[in-house]
Amino acid sequence: MGGTAPALEVTDLTAGYGPVRALRQVSLTVPAGEVVTVLGGNGAGKSTLLRAVSRTLRFHGGAVVSGTVRRDGRPLDGLPPDRVVAAGVSQVPEGRQVFARMTVEDNLRAGALGRRGGRAAKAASLRRVHELFPVLADRARQQAGLLSGGEQQMLAVGRALMAAPGLLLLDEPSLGLAPLMAARIADAVREINAQGTAVLLVEQNAALALRLASRAYVLEVGEVTLSGPAAELAASDEVRRRYLGVVDEDAAADAARARATHPVLSRWEETT
Repeated sequence: MGGTAPALEVTDLTAGYGPVRALRQVSLTVPAGEVVTVLGGNGAGKSTLLRAVSRTLRFHGGAVVSGTVRRDGRPLDGLPPDRVVAAGVSQVPEGRQVFARMTVEDNLRAGALGRRGGRAAKAASLRRVHELFPVLADRARQQAGLLSGGEQQMLAVGRALMAAPGLLLLDEPSLGLAPLMAARIADAVREINAQGTAVLLVEQNAALALRLASRAYVLEVGEVTLSGPAAELAASDEVRRRYLGVVDEDAAADAARARATHPVLSRWEETT
């Protein structure tokens, strides 16, 4: 069989929480060395998808019902989460979830637990993290809970990178961050990908996600409703209207002309 196996291949994945189906026969592919994004509103099933891939869904009261997940052509189905990490998959959860009372240094060390390779390999991973996020080297002895939100996001990403993953799962990395800090995280994602790590990105900031990704999928109520090259989805009228806040230009122009011709009073004044 020629060619390179995808970094991740999800086929007909169905998962849920008790009787509730959060994902229904979802299929997607993350080619080796690429960034793929999953868009969708709240409750679409995006976080459930990442948890199903990382095998952490049961910690949230959920379970995979059917379907397969393959990493580099090898099945992840049935593996415990630590074996998934050993297979080269690391997840950065939504909300960062750093160990607040532990130091920055110890948070990073925790990310390397169970990874393959000796002390030299872990030291190389730590150098990589410090090169990406120099502030983490400066704050090594500081408690993680005292970092800013953006610095905690850097720490969460750095902790995941300590396992030297070939595939990084990112769940809402820009959530709650100021635009400048979100841009810095985006730059880090580009650099991580340029160094050879494939990325599956879940992100509500669709404009940011589509700039980072080569391919995109849209999840709605647990089902893939759109997929294709990120540039094509960014140009799609439906995606622009629903996820990028762009309305039909002709309709917007007509509305602007109507307001100019027939101004709307900003308030009514009572007359006596």
